[in-house]
Amino acid sequence: MAEAERIIGTPDTPDGGDEPAAAAGADAQAVAERTRTGRGRRIAVLFAVAAVAYALDLVSKMLVVAKLEHHAPIRVIGDWLELHAIRNPGAAFGFGAAFTVIFTLIAAAVIGVIIRLARKLYSVPWAIALGLLLGGALGNLTDRIFRAPGIFEGEVVDFISPKGFAVFNLADSAIVCGGILIVLLSFRGLDPDGTVHKD
Repeated sequence: MAEAERIIGTPDTPDGGDEPAAAAGADAQAVAERTRTGRGRRIAVLFAVAAVAYALDLVSKMLVVAKLEHHAPIRVIGDWLELHAIRNPGAAFGFGAAFTVIFTLIAAAVIGVIIRLARKLYSVPWAIALGLLLGGALGNLTDRIFRAPGIFEGEVVDFISPKGFAVFNLADSAIVCGGILIVLLSFRGLDPDGTVHKD
């Protein structure tokens, strides 16, 4: 049966068998305070990462719309990588163009789940991963809400075009990187609450 061991976040509770009740109470209060402080720092990491990912995506799309849209693609690395502005009604990498509203609702739900999960967050790697997911989801959701053809049906601005691959944006990249990091953390047995599971 798997054994859970806390490695990040809440320190081990001190043994208070032979200590006076007042000292034990003070120690417990100190532990609780350190727990709240540690969680607060990790939540700050989550939102800081999300803010950076969101800002980079937003600024890059503004530049693409202003400078690149309706122009010829710009070659970055020969034929292997181009900057090519398109409007994408589907999900990441152009999939599911017929389900724009559904993808918008899914993105909103993901954001809600991440914010709820933040209350139990004690792991810095998980904070980074969830921050990437949150920033990417917010980036594409902003397009869905505010861009043409209408609210919740807006088309996402994509512009990174590798040879032989779908066109995507920085929000898509943040979502994929966050997802990969979550998979790696899960394989290592590390949970968002800072516990690690060993066989």
